[in-house]
Amino acid sequence: MARIYPLFSSSKGNAIYIGTKEHGILVDAGVSYKRLLSALKIFEIDISSIDGVFITHDHSDHVSGLYMLTKHNNITVYGQNLTLRRLIDTQSIAPGTRICDVFQGIDTGFMKITAFDTPHDSVQSCGYRIETENGGKCAVCTDLGYITKTVDDAVSGCSTVLLEANYDENMLKNGPYPPYVKSRIASQNGHLSNSASAAMAKRLVETGTTQIILGHLSRDNNTPELAQNAAVKALCGFIRNRDYILDVAPPQTCGKSFIINSD
Repeated sequence: MARIYPLFSSSKGNAIYIGTKEHGILVDAGVSYKRLLSALKIFEIDISSIDGVFITHDHSDHVSGLYMLTKHNNITVYGQNLTLRRLIDTQSIAPGTRICDVFQGIDTGFMKITAFDTPHDSVQSCGYRIETENGGKCAVCTDLGYITKTVDDAVSGCSTVLLEANYDENMLKNGPYPPYVKSRIASQNGHLSNSASAAMAKRLVETGTTQIILGHLSRDNNTPELAQNAAVKALCGFIRNRDYILDVAPPQTCGKSFIINSD
């Protein structure tokens, strides 16, 4: 049965494996190749099980390990057109690597992957909706300043959603970042706050989502407790662990994965 494995999830590095131990995809490669291999090994997943790596956007915390990953493996890199161009221009992909635009969706034979646009301050940015072989649906939705209708439509109907909860508003406001960085993070092309994430979590549960994994938490402007508390408060009309499961993706995996349930 397909699972979602949040290998790394924070403002310092992101990589998520989705699938079975035999076949799956990697969403982003924002950590070193060595760390990625070590994380996969915890779950007894071989690097050869990765049918493709899907890049959300070109920021370093999502692509810093991509060059070495593609250098050592015959693996296709998927992404939006402008993102792929930027990765080539910045030499973030090893020469000879096969690339593929996700514009019309991808079918690996084991799952179907569809990209959806997200508002973020990169050349192009997206999340991914994945339908597994047994009919399970999940989505990876991080690095966005607000929830657009496109995003809402894309993640609705997924049983499992990895949803950004990047910052606590008070921690960001009173934290050490310079004003221009604070403004960037809190802008409509920045990141999702705990309150915005919580509001989306409520909408997701109302429309059938049963499992929410809060991800991409800032190490400087958030804590797992604050992110979860905001979501639980917004979901006060539902009972946790009965109506929904809520968890937080750690900065580096502690060996936990999540089953992607089918309808």
